[in-house]
Amino acid sequence: MLYKKIILAGGNGYLGGVLANYYKDKAGQVIILSRKPKIAEGNISTIVWDGKTAGAWVDELEGADLLINLCGKNVNCRYTKANRGELFSSRLVPTRLLGNVVAGLRQPPALWINITSATIYRHAEDRPQDEDTGEIGYGMSIDICKQWEQTLFDTITPNTRKVALRMGIVLGRSGGAFPRLLNLVRVGMGGRQGDGRQYISWVHEQDAAKCTEWLLQSTAVDGVVNCTAPEAVTNSNFMQLLRDAYGVPFGFPTPVWLMEIGARIIGTETELVFKSRWVKPGKLINGGYQFIFSKAKHAVHDLLAIHI
Repeated sequence: MLYKKIILAGGNGYLGGVLANYYKDKAGQVIILSRKPKIAEGNISTIVWDGKTAGAWVDELEGADLLINLCGKNVNCRYTKANRGELFSSRLVPTRLLGNVVAGLRQPPALWINITSATIYRHAEDRPQDEDTGEIGYGMSIDICKQWEQTLFDTITPNTRKVALRMGIVLGRSGGAFPRLLNLVRVGMGGRQGDGRQYISWVHEQDAAKCTEWLLQSTAVDGVVNCTAPEAVTNSNFMQLLRDAYGVPFGFPTPVWLMEIGARIIGTETELVFKSRWVKPGKLINGGYQFIFSKAKHAVHDLLAIHI
């Protein structure tokens, strides 16, 4: 065992499951803080919290090697007034709470990673956005990210290093965007969305987990870190890769007007599809992080090996 204890706050979702599985053979304990109780599986246990108030869960953070905060309402929703409020509060309130708790611990976690979002950068079709030269965008989703990161860094935690991990679109076998896109390919709708020129900054689920351990071991790295593969691809090229790998010669494209209608029907926003996220993981590359999957083609083939 390399580590004593890994804490996953709000870790009962898809990415939390990926991280729990990654660390279960690397740590004595993996503890998930969740609103819903769950039976322990090996050394992975769940402790109930509400994300708003301190409780018995606070003691579990003592002596932890790593705290990863994954709290936040899913952005795959309509931006109604009620949803807007919850999108903000479900991120800011737990982050502020964790900051206050960590600041008061005798043996706080060595590293605190807040999983934020690479969507904080502007719509970019001209050049990649890295941590040093990237330009922050505008709009509600960006405002969420800005306040989220500010809440993280405003708390003074002298004995805990902090990283805002700006995560790209996680491609995985059992969750995230990949199964949905694969279903479109299967039914012949796997063409480009809109003009298809918008970039997709993605990361394979194995790298999404592995880079958190790299950050734990890279003690000189803190602040903002982009978590995306080095090779972003356009929507059109990604859908082509997916069709080719799955053996489907053609996919009907989805025009903007049809996406608008579909988004309203299923209760989401077209921004999630049409915004061009061209993000470069400058700190990971410059720090020598070795990606398991740096090319989209290889990631797609790996994931399809399970789905086919």
